[in-house]
Amino acid sequence: MAVLAVAALALAACGGGTEKTGSSSSPSAPASADGADKPAAFPVTVAHKYGSTTIDKEPKTIVTLGLSDQDAVLALGVKPAGSVDWFKEQPYGKWPWTKDKWGSVKPVIVGERDEYNIEKIVQLKPDLVIAQYSGMKKEQYDTLSKFTKVVAQPKEHPDYGAPWQVMTRQIGKALGKDAETEKLIADIGTRFKAVRDKHPEFATKTLAVADSFEAGKYSAFTRTDPKAIFFSELGFKLKPEIDGLAKPGWNVAELSAEKLNILDVDRLVWVTSSTDANDRIKAEPLYKKLKVNQEKRDLFVPYQDPDIGAAFSFNTVLSIPYAIDEIEPLLAAVK
Repeated sequence: MAVLAVAALALAACGGGTEKTGSSSSPSAPASADGADKPAAFPVTVAHKYGSTTIDKEPKTIVTLGLSDQDAVLALGVKPAGSVDWFKEQPYGKWPWTKDKWGSVKPVIVGERDEYNIEKIVQLKPDLVIAQYSGMKKEQYDTLSKFTKVVAQPKEHPDYGAPWQVMTRQIGKALGKDAETEKLIADIGTRFKAVRDKHPEFATKTLAVADSFEAGKYSAFTRTDPKAIFFSELGFKLKPEIDGLAKPGWNVAELSAEKLNILDVDRLVWVTSSTDANDRIKAEPLYKKLKVNQEKRDLFVPYQDPDIGAAFSFNTVLSIPYAIDEIEPLLAAVK
């Protein structure tokens, strides 16, 4: 699970995406739409980190290269032909929020994090590649743009730092589904507001999200990380001092045991991979001194089984409702 911490870190050129594309479908894992959409208005032009891309007609075969991009694509009724691996798990049929969306379709795994297998992508003959929650480099963008349309990560945010709303809108625009996208975003906004209305006390509390993958090393997530964004939208206040400890461009501040006092907040959410990790953190002498621990205001939430941490790590239009359902009662129980 150490890959999760690495994936959370953030690692004006000419525009692209105007080249001729390959065939419109893949025999192994074709993109497919659910239901009867109205014809989308194309062409559309999407601005991104490396310029802008004009998509002339509705894309049929789509590859997603962002770690969580597939969720927004699935939510808009399209099944990507290819996807990347994040959690060292196949990204189909596993997560409870996407299982029904994927159905029996199995996308081709075309990379891991920001290391893409260009040959596999070419074989799928996509007419659109999407890379939003990614650290795609200019060289990778240029290579892919030689044979297909590419919508790279948002230009106004650091890599892995764009809000889920921004990335969802980028994806929706590329698919010609602006109206559907706005409804998805509005529905999620309503879910968050319902929690804030139900728990006004959240707005008076500071909260931090942290993890630890090995003894003596701890991480706290900055305000641009999806996990921190999720809890801020539930109403909690984040601790700006954590941002100040992070290296430039990083979504996480690395802490030694001597700096654990930065995590002495009203609510501390540990996202961990095992009960052994939980026990190790709780046994740290300097952690035992924190009031958040002594007063039992810390939560230890698993990444998987149940998939709570994974849900708010993805922090997408599909995973957020699941994450809210799972985490709200846990937070409410802390006094």
